[in-house]
Amino acid sequence: MFPSNALLSILLMALSVVDASPLRREAVPTLAFTARMNARANNVKIVDADRARVKAMQDPSISKRAGSSSFSIASAVTSYTAQVGVGSPATQYTLIIDTGSSNTWVGANTAYKRTNTSVATGDSVSVSYGTGSFSGEEYLDTVTLGSHLVITKQSIGVAKSAQGFEYVDGILGVGPTVQTQGTVSNVDTVPTVTDNLYRKGTIGTEALGVYFAPGGSAGELTFGGSDSSKTTSSVNYVPITTTSPSSQYWGIDQSITYGSSTILSATAGIVDTGTTLILIATDAFNKYKSATGATLDANTGLLMITSAQYSKLQTLNFKIGGTSYGLTPNGQIWPRSLNTDIGGSSNKIYLVVNDIGSNSGTGVDFVNGYSFLQRFYSVYDTTHHRVGFATTSSTSAVSN
Repeated sequence: MFPSNALLSILLMALSVVDASPLRREAVPTLAFTARMNARANNVKIVDADRARVKAMQDPSISKRAGSSSFSIASAVTSYTAQVGVGSPATQYTLIIDTGSSNTWVGANTAYKRTNTSVATGDSVSVSYGTGSFSGEEYLDTVTLGSHLVITKQSIGVAKSAQGFEYVDGILGVGPTVQTQGTVSNVDTVPTVTDNLYRKGTIGTEALGVYFAPGGSAGELTFGGSDSSKTTSSVNYVPITTTSPSSQYWGIDQSITYGSSTILSATAGIVDTGTTLILIATDAFNKYKSATGATLDANTGLLMITSAQYSKLQTLNFKIGGTSYGLTPNGQIWPRSLNTDIGGSSNKIYLVVNDIGSNSGTGVDFVNGYSFLQRFYSVYDTTHHRVGFATTSSTSAVSN
């Protein structure tokens, strides 16, 4: 995954629109992204930060309550940021790319600079993420993602106050539009950046392809479709779940088996780049813990296994639609080169599957976070109300 250091950057390269039938092929310029490693921030354990985020997803009313958590959204082990221009001439802001939220806003650190393209709407905006919050004013302004990715009159938030954004300027929200509901005064929802790219004809389909690679050496965000050069299978799609509140996010239905034993029957959950681990309902987690023989490590909050137990670890299968996506034994362990970065021991083996904090039946019974997504290509398709997955050359990697 990543080299062992507290903060690091990787390049997430080459945004291009490619075939992902029925998505059409168009040319879209590249955009550079950065991944920041922040494992020890504020001494918050990975699982605690992830659970705080999920708690906000399970209880949508939290998004209306500013300051609901002491956890920093920038404390996530891995946060993905882009340099985004706002205004004309553009001021560059470092924004977290988040598929779990949909408002785009600036001003947490670098102050918003008004230009002749800045239009104050007179409306207020406020969002809480469970792991941070901001409030301020809404503006319409020009947002520049690249030379051919320029969005005029994009709704943005300008922060008057922000909590939990020590190292970034705000968020580039690429989640479903419904996540903006109730965040801006006097309107129901506001268009996201991907909404406007589609409406202005810049992309032919409102879809976003995401590729992460174990090792952190490369990654790709693709507006308008998927990048077939990064996949080793076709992209298989499933509809957004109808189960609330997962249906308000990039929610899907899936079941999970460990080896041949079902640990989580078909239920609803969320696919989320902003969550580091794979979180599953408490009842499923207890079955997984028992089956692997793992013990809970107090220092990291992660499950820990011995070398002998690792040699016997079985594939964890995620049944999504009619396709089973197998997470290999190596895919189930935390990168050993990063053990000390999370407060662990360099010679121990930790698992990336953990307890979501509630039994199944909440409407969010799992979150397939980064630890899952680094092994499988994912596509978030607003036009067709679906999420897709494909295998990659990293699916069976042994880099951890």
